[in-house]
Amino acid sequence: MFRSFGPMEIGLVLLIILIIFGVGKLPQVGGAIGKGLREFRKASHGEGEEESKVDARAGALPPTGDKAAKG
Repeated sequence: MFRSFGPMEIGLVLLIILIIFGVGKLPQVGGAIGKGLREFRKASHGEGEEESKVDARAGALPPTGDKAAKG
């Protein structure tokens, strides 16, 4: 149903963006998109690091329960 974008479709999308935002706003729009992508990547990498730190801490805790109380 959907096919991949070729150079003609990408050019058409870029032309529409140019018409909508104008030449003066393009650097601002590009900067905002880039900033959003950087923040998204930073957040997605940060969550993965926090999960691994939590897993490492959980493995380092002493065992709890009946065995720890007896021994």
